[in-house]
Amino acid sequence: MSIAFLKGHGTQNDFVIVPDPDNAVQLSPSAVAVLCDRRAGLGGDGLLHVVRSAAHPEAAHMAGEAEWFMDYRNGDGSVAEMCGNGVRVFAHYLQRAGHVEAGDLAVATRGGVKRVHIDKSGDITVSMGKAVLPEDRATVTVGEHSWPTYNVNMGNPHAVAFVDDLDQAGDLFTAPATAPAGVYPEGVNVEFVVDRGERHVAMRVHERGVGETRSCGTGACAVAVATARRDGLDPARTGSPVTYTIDLPGGRLAITERADGEIEMTGPAVIVAEGEISSEWFETLDA
Repeated sequence: MSIAFLKGHGTQNDFVIVPDPDNAVQLSPSAVAVLCDRRAGLGGDGLLHVVRSAAHPEAAHMAGEAEWFMDYRNGDGSVAEMCGNGVRVFAHYLQRAGHVEAGDLAVATRGGVKRVHIDKSGDITVSMGKAVLPEDRATVTVGEHSWPTYNVNMGNPHAVAFVDDLDQAGDLFTAPATAPAGVYPEGVNVEFVVDRGERHVAMRVHERGVGETRSCGTGACAVAVATARRDGLDPARTGSPVTYTIDLPGGRLAITERADGEIEMTGPAVIVAEGEISSEWFETLDA
C-alpha cells in the first residue's frame, strides 16, 4: 500500500497535502514533523490533511455547512486552527481533484467555517474574519531603530511598523523587541511595511516562534487594516470597501476590508507535485 500526497504553495507558503476523505490515515505529530522536514521528508511550512467533515470527530458538527475539513498541522507537528494561505491551497486541491467547481464553497477549519471563492481566473478569495484593533500600542526595536506600531488582532496578534526601508528590519532570525512587554504577553507577529504606491505596500514579517517567512496571510490582512487606518480610511464609517495590494517576499496578495468589517484575502494557489509515500517508510516515522 502507499499514501498519496501532493505539494503546493500559496505565495511560497508551502504545504504537504495528504488527501484522506475517510480519515483513515493516522498523522501523529512526529510523523507530520518528518513529512514537513526539508531534508528528511517532503518539506513544507505545514501539512493539509484533506478529510470529509463527517468523517472527522472535530468537524462532524460542521458537516451540514461544509463537506470538507482542513485538518491543518504546523510544520513541527502541532495542531493549528487555521492558515489563510493554506485554505487557498486546500480549495485549489479540491477543485483540481474534481470535488468542487469554480465558485463559492465552504471549508471547515478548527477556527470555524471559512467562506471561499474560486475565481475562473485561478485566484482564490478567503473570508478571514474581522480585525480587532486593541487600544494598547507598543514600540518595536531592531538595532538602533525603533518605531511605533499599530496593534491589530486577526485571531492572532500583530504589531505593524511603517519603516523607510525593509532592510531596517534586520535578518528577522530572532524576534524584534517590543515594549512594553505587557502588550503582547504571549508574543507577537511583527510586520515591517514600506509604501510602494497608492494603496500598495510591501512587507516583511517575523512570525512568532518561526522567524521570517515568505508569506503570512493574517499578517497581510493586519497590514492592510493598519495601512488603511494610517491613511484615515475606515470602511465601517465610510460605507465603502477599501483594497490594498500587499507585496510579500513570496508573492502578491490583495486584501479588501468591507464595510461590515469582514476581511477578504485574494491570491494564487499552486500545486507543484504529486506522488506516493511508501507505507513501509511511513510506518517507521513513529518507530
